[in-house]
Amino acid sequence: MTRPRIAFMSLCLLAFALLGPLLDLARLSFGGHMALHMLIVAGVAPLLAMGLAGSRLDPARKAPKLFSPLLASVLEFLVIWAWHAPSLHHASRQSMLVFALELASYLAVGLLLWCAAFGGPHQKAHGRAATGIAGLLLTSMHMTLLGVLLALTDRPLYRHSGSAPWALTPLQDQQIGGVIMLGVGGAVYLLGGLYLLAGLLRSTPVTGANLPEKRHEG
Repeated sequence: MTRPRIAFMSLCLLAFALLGPLLDLARLSFGGHMALHMLIVAGVAPLLAMGLAGSRLDPARKAPKLFSPLLASVLEFLVIWAWHAPSLHHASRQSMLVFALELASYLAVGLLLWCAAFGGPHQKAHGRAATGIAGLLLTSMHMTLLGVLLALTDRPLYRHSGSAPWALTPLQDQQIGGVIMLGVGGAVYLLGGLYLLAGLLRSTPVTGANLPEKRHEG
């Protein structure tokens, strides 16, 4: 599939996220909120980054120092964990302005990391792929950790701004959100890191310079 088509797919997915039924569900349900969050950082962001990578619009080629995979991973960690603090999460469900700021920050840090991992100058592709692997795997680890904490806790951390759908209790709703983060966020970033690792291994030349010479008997 060509880069323009991948970028177009990401924009269609973003339109669905912002205009579809998930947006309203996210205001009522923690699980819906998490599904929207994952759709943006683990769906829209990687697809858009793949569509931009290697093109004239690739931001990591224009500013490679700014688009450092490890720095981007740290920034995404700070943003994700901050927005899941109960006070900030509650504010995002009470105010449409704060909610919009939350979604914009998720898209920004997600796109920053995925562009940093997949894009950048061709001359430094080998080294950038290595740091991209580290950045994506670190993000997978902290998303997995947060997902496990949310899914296994025995008390609700977040207040409902309304009635949760399907007669879920706040704790059940929260646990569903944790499972979504664990199953989608942790998995997608892990797959992204493994994809880069496979490409890095394929691009590494195999030589016999360091192999012991085979002895011939006779």
